[in-house]
Amino acid sequence: MAVPKNNHTSSHRNRRRMHLFVKPTALSVCPKCKKAIRPHTVCLSCGFYKGKEVINVFKKLTKKEQKAKQKEIKAVEKESKKQGI
Repeated sequence: MAVPKNNHTSSHRNRRRMHLFVKPTALSVCPKCKKAIRPHTVCLSCGFYKGKEVINVFKKLTKKEQKAKQKEIKAVEKESKKQGI
């Protein structure tokens, strides 16, 4: 088994490990439904990206779930209009 001749100093060790620390994920807010999403990705709750519908999220839902989801999105849009955002 190989054994190092000299010990690494703490600064050498720490410089090597500097990039290993975990950073918190960056999140942005979906402009349509106001949910937290990762930047530059399609919102999975409403299916919009850059103001255009990319995924039809209502397609897989039942009629009852579709109505509830649409009602929720409209309520969020009304609230954001009231606040002037």
